[in-house]
Amino acid sequence: MKNLPQLKHYTIFGLCIVLTVVLFGLYAWGWGWTLIPAIVALALVLLGVRDIVQKRHAVLRNYPIIGHMRFMLEDIRPEIRQYLIESDSEELPFSREARSLVYQRAKGVEDKKPFGTSERIYEAGYAWVTHSVAPKVITNSDFRVTVGGPDCRQPYSASLYNISAMSFGALSPNAIMALNHGAKMGNFAHDTGEGGISRYHREHGGDLIYQVASGYFGCRTPDGKFDPEKFRQQALDPQIKMIEIKLSQGAKPGHGGMLPAGKISPEIAEARGIPMGVDCISPPSHSTFSTPVGLMEFIAQLRDLSDGKPIGFKLCIGHRREFMCIVKAMLKTGITPDFIVVDGKEGGTGSAPLEFANRVGMPMLEGLNFVHNTLRGANLRQHIKLGAAGKIVSAFDIARTLALGGDWCNSARGFMFAIGCIQSQSCHTNECPVGIATQDPLRQRGLEVGTKALRVARFHNNTLHALAEIAGAAGLTDPLDFLPYHFMFRPRDGSFKDGNEVFPYLPHGFLLAEEPNPELRDWHKRWGRASADTFAPAEIPEGRFA
Repeated sequence: MKNLPQLKHYTIFGLCIVLTVVLFGLYAWGWGWTLIPAIVALALVLLGVRDIVQKRHAVLRNYPIIGHMRFMLEDIRPEIRQYLIESDSEELPFSREARSLVYQRAKGVEDKKPFGTSERIYEAGYAWVTHSVAPKVITNSDFRVTVGGPDCRQPYSASLYNISAMSFGALSPNAIMALNHGAKMGNFAHDTGEGGISRYHREHGGDLIYQVASGYFGCRTPDGKFDPEKFRQQALDPQIKMIEIKLSQGAKPGHGGMLPAGKISPEIAEARGIPMGVDCISPPSHSTFSTPVGLMEFIAQLRDLSDGKPIGFKLCIGHRREFMCIVKAMLKTGITPDFIVVDGKEGGTGSAPLEFANRVGMPMLEGLNFVHNTLRGANLRQHIKLGAAGKIVSAFDIARTLALGGDWCNSARGFMFAIGCIQSQSCHTNECPVGIATQDPLRQRGLEVGTKALRVARFHNNTLHALAEIAGAAGLTDPLDFLPYHFMFRPRDGSFKDGNEVFPYLPHGFLLAEEPNPELRDWHKRWGRASADTFAPAEIPEGRFA
């Protein structure tokens, strides 16, 4: 008897047994309506027996039947938190306030906020724009930048806000069509992602940035190497406006990927140029080049094959010396990309290992400012345009990015919100509830292309209109005139610094100067260790036990 209190976790199981006996007894006595409840109770008893004998889950063995509540609540925990618990300003990863702003602008409804800010304006991390007492009125918000360096023969006039890389396969056909149709309506660009150019990218004819990654999807040989002729066939399509070599992405820099054979549909195989029934591998690195000079030669090759279209590359900054290696290769070969896209580690529409998503790679603001200053230091900034991506969904996000050295911005999740993403964070499960990140035909059906395309175009237009208002408030006539001093940052609670102090622009040519600037000693030391011929460090650090 003394062990009975310790058996209380079997209470529900015991009650189900008693209830089953009672209900079947009543049924035997002629109470016919008790049959269905009796069957339900018996089913629970059988479930409890199964829970006790199974060996996979300790919770179910110790708490039969009732233990399933734990797994049910765990499954709906994100929804409970999102709808009932989190505040408007909590970022997981996008706050309700940020999502609502996108939804409102995409729908064309009121996006104003009453009763003042809810931001903690005196806490570390807060930033703001310095406005002018002589603001301007900007009537044309179709802001554009021309991408194309000295060797480019077909420069592209790009919007300051474009759709970032998301592959067909990760996104559904309807999602791809809605995004591209919206890009066509709004006259801005849509990055294909590394998954190749699908028939859905071509359906509405929106401007495309063709991304060439380590798997060379759409331009590969049967064994996964780069195929120049297949690339040429793709790149000469007038719908392709720029070509982007992906070195790394913010969500999982330095990490490859694998699409299991079971998830490869005939349409995905067609877009990627891969066989059915075989796992599709995206290697961590490119096979076409392995040195900084090799990357420059690959850029020159793609420029020639594409008949002079803008060629650039995308990366998340890791070892800063390695980017300096690339810049030294530009100086050595005389070959420069037309653009560089800096992806922040805060990016990521798809799935990634937790450690990579949380702890690998440099955030966008620091990465962009580093790339901008390195190019200034090598006297190359004027030839190369800089794009940036990483949680850019508002006009303030765009303005701050432009001030720190960007020429245009890309957004993936912002445009996903515009077509109905509810941040369910089920992108990797093929069970996206709104038909965006899934290949399930029934789930895709919920995403109506025409309606969502209009929201994509409207979100883009309204965001750039808001950017015009912010630029005008700062006394500017063009948002490309934003500089760091137009912003203030709080590095610590209760203190603030001018943007020039936090993210300064360094002098042109300082890395090439004969007399190094003592205030920039770390930059010169890193530059000295960089080589155009290899990504390896000039000196191997001593080992742990050396």
